[in-house]
Amino acid sequence: MTTKYQAIKGVKDILPAEIEKWQFMEKTAREVFELYGFSEIRIPIFERTEVFTRSIGETTDIVEKEMYTFSDRSGDSLTLRPEGTASVVRAYVEHNLYNPSSVAKLYYMGPMFRCERPQAGRYRQFYQIGAEVFGTENPEIDADVIGMLMRYFERLGLKELELQINSLGCDECRPKFREALIEFLKGKRSLLCEDCQKRFERNPLRIFDCKSTNCHEATKGSPTIENYRCEGCKSHFDSTLSYLDRLNIQYAKNPKLVRGLDYYTKTAFEIVSKGLGSQNAIAGGGRYDKLVEEFGGPPTPAFGFAIGMDRTAQLIQPSALSLHASAPHVFIAALGERADLKAFELINVLRQNGIRGERDYEGSSLKSQLRKANKFGVKYTLIIGDKELDKGKAILRDMSSAQQDEADMERIVEIMTKKLRER
Repeated sequence: MTTKYQAIKGVKDILPAEIEKWQFMEKTAREVFELYGFSEIRIPIFERTEVFTRSIGETTDIVEKEMYTFSDRSGDSLTLRPEGTASVVRAYVEHNLYNPSSVAKLYYMGPMFRCERPQAGRYRQFYQIGAEVFGTENPEIDADVIGMLMRYFERLGLKELELQINSLGCDECRPKFREALIEFLKGKRSLLCEDCQKRFERNPLRIFDCKSTNCHEATKGSPTIENYRCEGCKSHFDSTLSYLDRLNIQYAKNPKLVRGLDYYTKTAFEIVSKGLGSQNAIAGGGRYDKLVEEFGGPPTPAFGFAIGMDRTAQLIQPSALSLHASAPHVFIAALGERADLKAFELINVLRQNGIRGERDYEGSSLKSQLRKANKFGVKYTLIIGDKELDKGKAILRDMSSAQQDEADMERIVEIMTKKLRER
């Protein structure tokens, strides 16, 4: 049956059956990130368009063809955020979070928006968890934050992940590499896709990020940044890798790894999964030492990353979740009008004492109510009928063993609290 209204193509509802994975990702992020000294920041859903065009880069796919941009009643151009870093930097500068001078560690989570072609693991409204560190260029922080990210994925139970890492150089050495790359690609320009033809002059490094087979072929044998890094960038990258070695984090150097955003300098990385198809990156980030200054703040080195929650959710196995963690602790099966009134009172007393309860509201048979209790995944069911009411008792049924015992009605909270503590 086709419903009258359906979600827009490229967006999706996260239904109760799968929300546990999302809550697990969010809860684990808060626990792990705050252990490393990060504090949460909540950024607006939309910003002035120049916040993104200035930071992401006008020649990127995001800015050229993927942003949801509109004019408000005042004629100002606004954009739904396509990523989180630019907004966090804007907030960092606007609210003088660099005063007093210290390292600032911030994390965020929420929806992002890009008007791109929907495909597996890629949506027009998608979700990210991100973290940013401001105020130090020490390569130790690069490794420490990557280590935190790997620890996060470990806590989610993810396996078969690969950390790919590169250094994109700086304003001193990257222009020389750029010139060499343009010279190499001059004779192959006709092989490039339409987008990369445009990138050729303005941002040739982005050609490495293209998914086109022809563009991959065209860059075979091309120069890489490895041969052009200045001493400062080489030292920074070598130190970052040595710190990763100290953390026993395995990595693969990928000299053709570039990020899809223009603000990155020096360290850039992605974490890819073997459990996904061609769209296999579940997190990525790097260093962006010039962006705060471009937003009007003082010179401030920075490092950050973003996690794609939609793809990560695909990798989380049920065994990693605490099964039925959000299921009610107890279901009350009431038989008859008197029992129904008692169940109404009792379930609220249980809830007031921190015991999650659920019940049937349709006056169903006991057999039907027990089936419903099983669907909820409850640990215990309280059965109340006229006979039990007359005795001031309830039947307490263990749903896993089917064992039943009488329990004093007045002591139900005490009995349930003890049962749940022992379980």
